Amino acid sequence: MREISIFADESGDKTEKTRYFFLTLVFHDQADSIAEQVAVYERSLATADLPNIPFHSEPLLNGHGDYENLEPRQRKKLLSGFGALVRYLPIEYVTFVYKRREFDSPEKLGDRMKRDISGYLTDHLEYFQGFEHVKVYYDNAQPIVKNALYNAVYEVLSKQAVERRRTTMTEYRLSQVADYLCTIELAAVKYVAKENGGTYDKFFGGIGSFKKNWLKQARRKRIG
Repeated sequence: MREISIFADESGDKTEKTRYFFLTLVFHDQADSIAEQVAVYERSLATADLPNIPFHSEPLLNGHGDYENLEPRQRKKLLSGFGALVRYLPIEYVTFVYKRREFDSPEKLGDRMKRDISGYLTDHLEYFQGFEHVKVYYDNAQPIVKNALYNAVYEVLSKQAVERRRTTMTEYRLSQVADYLCTIELAAVKYVAKENGGTYDKFFGGIGSFKKNWLKQARRKRIG
């Protein structure tokens, strides 16, 4: 029985104070194990004397939460290490980008997300119909994302959809991958708009370095 997992993560919130809103979906054919890649990544953390903590890009970049007591060089190594993990994983992704000012209510933003997800699934319908089960993993942090995502999957695929469950660290790693890719796509927009600022420059370098060493590597996994 073939199964595909969809891991979702967003960047930004539904308020008008947010300039951009990003939604990233990561697709993983469960027949393709990621256990070895994750094991290699975790061994690299141990070798570098870095903590094996769940990857979360916003606190990593800003030194908050689990990263509060880590030096910038350690946080940069964690970011680089996770980026290397993503490059070797058998996954694909798509990111939807929205300018918050173009939507005068959260509901309209949610409606647009649902249409975009539905359109994407319809465009790749033959691929998704090759799986007997589709499992959707999302932390339900934002209702507009939850509703758009689940409604689109149910309506287009008519498959069994399962809400995100933190059953194993291996599964949870792919939710972290969605977080990472969402951040890379957000950074791409901000570099072009010259809104990158000191934090992005510190971790990704200038726009040339970012495009070559981060964006190019990530987008090898992106599907249209």
